[in-house]
Amino acid sequence: MKKWVSILMVMLVLLTGCSAHKQGTIKTGKLRATAFALVSSAENSTTDYPKQYAYIEDIGDGRGYTGGIIGFTSRTGDMFDVVRKYVELRPHHNGLVKYLSALKAVKGTDSHQGLGQPFEQAWQKAAHDKEFIAAQNAILNRQYLNVALRYARRDQLGPLGQYIYYDALVVHGPGTTHDKTSFQGIRRSAWRLAKTPAQGGDEGKYLNAFLDARTPIMKREKAHRDLSRLKVQRRLIREKKFNLQLPLRWTMYGDKYHLTEKDVLRLEKQSE
Repeated sequence: MKKWVSILMVMLVLLTGCSAHKQGTIKTGKLRATAFALVSSAENSTTDYPKQYAYIEDIGDGRGYTGGIIGFTSRTGDMFDVVRKYVELRPHHNGLVKYLSALKAVKGTDSHQGLGQPFEQAWQKAAHDKEFIAAQNAILNRQYLNVALRYARRDQLGPLGQYIYYDALVVHGPGTTHDKTSFQGIRRSAWRLAKTPAQGGDEGKYLNAFLDARTPIMKREKAHRDLSRLKVQRRLIREKKFNLQLPLRWTMYGDKYHLTEKDVLRLEKQSE
């Protein structure tokens, strides 16, 4: 009898451990709104991410223009991808179509050639179009969020880990395992420091190891030497907010933020 009780207890622990990673995904709903608000506090100095589709400026980080909900850039080419998708969704009466060739030409540089103030104004005007919002969301999902979720599933990470992966992808890009400065390179470096939950490791220890691996990469870039976003993530790990449970309070680049259930419901509604 004792033997069967022991077996049942072991099975219960295993099932509980598996379900812990099925408590939510940041792909939709309140968890998406929570994760996006956290990223927006770092990218746009506000949690009100639904209003950031019109944002565009050169922040002097060598990436040319930075714009939109997660800071697509002209240098990395995801800004070009957004505009191309927008043209696909709205082929006529599209104020950004004439900038496609210029955006393609400046990829890999911080040049404004063929862009400038008229492009900035056209971007801001386009933000009133539902097709432009859809274009930004499509590129965001395809190149960043879905990638984060795919790797988080492999590593059996909950919503906090998904957000940490997503934030790293937004800043560093997916890259390859051979590129130490990219998300995949950082993830590979973290494996040398700790086991993932999928490998039987502790989630908190692994996420801290991932941030340890990310720290020197952040310090290499002038625009990211302030490690506020990593400090926020470490705090969430210490507080065991593995499911991004509300309320949340944090400080990003000296500014204080808080997020309640009411705030998240409002953001979720604005995003519909």
